[in-house]
Amino acid sequence: MNLSIIIPLLNEEESLNELYHWIAKVMQSNGYLYEVIFIDDGSTDKSWEIITKLAHGYSEVKGIRFLENFGKSQALHAGFAKAEGDVIITMDADLQDNPEEIPELYQMITNEAYDLVSGWKKVRYDSKIAKNLPSKLFNFAARKTSGVQLNDFNCGLKAYKKEVIKNIEVTGEMHRYIPVLAKNAGFNKIGEKVVQHQARKYGETKFGMERFVRGFLDLITISFISKFGKRPMHFFGAWGAIMLMVGFLFAFYLGIDKLFINPTGRLITERPQFYISLTAMIIGSQFFVAGFLGELILRSKKDSKNYIIKEDI
Repeated sequence: MNLSIIIPLLNEEESLNELYHWIAKVMQSNGYLYEVIFIDDGSTDKSWEIITKLAHGYSEVKGIRFLENFGKSQALHAGFAKAEGDVIITMDADLQDNPEEIPELYQMITNEAYDLVSGWKKVRYDSKIAKNLPSKLFNFAARKTSGVQLNDFNCGLKAYKKEVIKNIEVTGEMHRYIPVLAKNAGFNKIGEKVVQHQARKYGETKFGMERFVRGFLDLITISFISKFGKRPMHFFGAWGAIMLMVGFLFAFYLGIDKLFINPTGRLITERPQFYISLTAMIIGSQFFVAGFLGELILRSKKDSKNYIIKEDI
């Protein structure tokens, strides 16, 4: 199979029929063997009924229905597990991503040997203050922190080699950082393509300003995990060693001063250096304990899904 097209969605009943037929037209005109996987992330409208009708009418359509709203990352995780195509395309269900971009994305993966190609909505039809400006700041911070030079981390339209999506784990709110996860897994040929952004035709956006706050917090998390996720003791142990060294140096100074320099001076417990030394050694020991616990958790953790599938068609 050439292509798996994964579409996570929440309450998009107005756009699903139009989106599928638009995708099918593009796929058939290019002669691709394909599947379209809709992941209903707890919709409360008629989205699942429409997906069910499409699946019964067209063999290329598959559907996954979550018991409740678990988030886009969980939806992509479920879609990645089900995908069978050599190239995987992710896109949003709101008709703002243009299916006409898919053939060129597919060619970049198959002919130019990219591991991942991310869309770049260079011209956006969103609110400049509420979305465009925060998005630019967010993308700037993501580039500087992750080292992945993409202009638009938030674009839902992306293409992947099958090996990429089968070897990364998308959890929490990490769907924005799949290129970073791919890079950390060793997939280094990451490209970008300017894609056409459509104005929203139906409904309202499901994402508010709070997504940027969560995005920045996730950015800090993934930055830490990318550097120390497989070796937490390297981080906690380094800080622990520094704090212990500070504590022992102060203790050594106090000992020398009391024994040889000023034995008749103030009691050691009356000097502020004593409490600095004690505090530094306690904190250093705690850092080491945190590092050991991190290593134990890392070695004992089991992969687990953070979602429940209600139906699968």
